[in-house]
Amino acid sequence: MAFTSFQTILPDPNNGVGIAGNPSTTTADKGPGFASVNISSGTPIQVTRTNSGRLISRSAAGHKFEMKIEYNPMTREQFEPVYSFLMQQNGRLNPFFVQLPQQYTSRSSTFATYAASNTISTAGALTQGSDFMVQGGHSSSQTTNPQLGDMFTITDTNDSLHKKSYRVTRVMVRDNHHSGIHSNPSTTQRIVYFHPPLQRAVASGQTINYDKPLFRVIQKNDIQSYSLGTNNLFSFSLDLEEAQA
Repeated sequence: MAFTSFQTILPDPNNGVGIAGNPSTTTADKGPGFASVNISSGTPIQVTRTNSGRLISRSAAGHKFEMKIEYNPMTREQFEPVYSFLMQQNGRLNPFFVQLPQQYTSRSSTFATYAASNTISTAGALTQGSDFMVQGGHSSSQTTNPQLGDMFTITDTNDSLHKKSYRVTRVMVRDNHHSGIHSNPSTTQRIVYFHPPLQRAVASGQTINYDKPLFRVIQKNDIQSYSLGTNNLFSFSLDLEEAQA
């Protein structure tokens, strides 16, 4: 069957890649699960103290997530689709996407179900550097909310390069908001704080993706090595860092 795009997501139990490089839902084409995932969140900060002891701090560079993925020993059938996918990326040349199992859906199963079948969007234009946003399209039930630690990305029809991933740090609902800063949101709005601050300006009415968010990454090394044991199982790990467009 003909297809129109190559698979750009690292093969895992939810994302398969066919022999032609196409996205595939066939069980045999799906990749192995991760044995462990180590994630770090880095925002370089410059800190200076005056002679009187006053602290001066400022952000020195943009934020990025880094992750180390460890695999259990794999058979060749499990290993080859993953390794071949990475070889196609030519080391650090071509970014690709990763779906992390712990961020696949919200911690709230009720919100996860809602986000999978409804469109949540920005309720106003946002400037670069904003650390909160008013979102519309939420459930009128004030208990159906994104949870602390949930991740989201933004699909902006005016800016296709906005691929940054954001982590929820606060959620305000109607009648439970900081009245010194915010107006009371409507029943279908949420005031969501997140980290890092917006890397790019966002127009009003743009889609917020809580369901199966993707991390855009590159490999941290140009050389990927693996080992083959006497049991004919492959040992392999992967070092990645977030790559903004």
